[in-house]
Amino acid sequence: MSKSYSKIWVHAVWSTKNRIPLIHSKMEQKLFSFLKEELKKMGCMVSIVNGMPDHVHCLFGINPQISITDIIKQIKGSSSHFVNSNNSTPEKFSWQRGFGAFGVSHSAVDNVYRYIRDQKQHHNNKTFESEYIKFIQLHGFEDVKMDND
Repeated sequence: MSKSYSKIWVHAVWSTKNRIPLIHSKMEQKLFSFLKEELKKMGCMVSIVNGMPDHVHCLFGINPQISITDIIKQIKGSSSHFVNSNNSTPEKFSWQRGFGAFGVSHSAVDNVYRYIRDQKQHHNNKTFESEYIKFIQLHGFEDVKMDND
């Protein structure tokens, strides 16, 4: 094969430090737009970014030349700086250390897109913690515990 082809969709999820609801409605669209732009700068194809006051979901195609860890580290760091330098929250804004990143088959992209788009309705009856634990277990991880770091 003379050319390389890569389209690897990722559903990434991470929370605010200690899951404190820092993403206020007045700043969430600015934050989500910033995250999209940062992903694009890193050569990622962005489908959607959305979330709740205490966490974010992103669906994007990764740049195969950059590790998923480096992508998430970059966008979390730059977005924390963006929020804090613009005084978008009264308290210091930061993300929790870890993240979840899960491969999405091309045939499931539309379903994941709708799931992320509909976060506010989805969380009317489910907490982030219960959602995340179930999500992690669905992907084959056992003995999942939430921490606050």
